[in-house]
Amino acid sequence: MTKIGEVKNWNDERGFGFLRVDGHDVFCHISSLPRGTTRLEVGAHVAFDIGINERSGRPMATNVRLA
Repeated sequence: MTKIGEVKNWNDERGFGFLRVDGHDVFCHISSLPRGTTRLEVGAHVAFDIGINERSGRPMATNVRLA
């Protein structure tokens, strides 16, 4: 199910940040962005799916795109 959220913060050097949706923060890695996208702007609205991070077992954003 696709969610709509807002970019809460983004770290260019480390290639990740957090998206805010439904009062919760969701981890977002640069690999979840479309090819050629190098960063997200704080405050931008994005659409994404929620998957599970294989390393931590926690929720993370997948298929992230600008809304």
